[in-house]
Amino acid sequence: MDYSRITNIKDPLFKQMHQLMQDIFPPEEVLEFDLWKEPLEDPGIRVFVAVHEGKVVGATEYRYYEDFNVAMTDFTIIGQAGLGIGPFLAQKRLDDLQALAATNGKKLFGMFAEIYDPYRVEHYEFGGIKPMDPYVRREVLAHLGYKRLDFPYVHPSWNNDGEAVTGLDLCFLPMEGERIELQSDLIVKFLKRYYTVLSNKPESWYKMIENLEAKVNVGLLAI
Repeated sequence: MDYSRITNIKDPLFKQMHQLMQDIFPPEEVLEFDLWKEPLEDPGIRVFVAVHEGKVVGATEYRYYEDFNVAMTDFTIIGQAGLGIGPFLAQKRLDDLQALAATNGKKLFGMFAEIYDPYRVEHYEFGGIKPMDPYVRREVLAHLGYKRLDFPYVHPSWNNDGEAVTGLDLCFLPMEGERIELQSDLIVKFLKRYYTVLSNKPESWYKMIENLEAKVNVGLLAI
């Protein structure tokens, strides 16, 4: 299996990847084909696909913030069971991020990720691919070492319509030993940077940020 980076919508692998996203995710979660041009060309956004026998069978998007020395996993797609795509993507992503941190003169501090909570929202459709089932994905993150940040999380809609998306948790994977909490200041700075592209955020998101700014640390709990 090959780990191939995509930086242009004209890459034939991107067409396959975009179709895979449409097969897996609900329509409102998939950015239109042409709107991917700028994200793919952004050097800070890393989009890689897993290619097996010439076919895109998985994908992951993530980014590394040099000044924070943390990463964010935007999404991971497993398009087929039984090929070991999940472990392959997770290890290749980690190797890449550790190399980026080393170039930055540091050891990677940790990685953020959003995860659906199927215990709060009963029904999610993910293309009928069992490895993408929210219960399975949640357990996988737990096994990888992710912890749930202990605050009510609000996700601004990527439609930039000011709607609040709930039913998710913001999680963090510490890279250096066991941690029971994370600095609130880091969380706030990260969220403001990550969602800077969305000009129309819901009031509940600003309230969440305000509450975080009033804290020193936020607990890290089991998923």
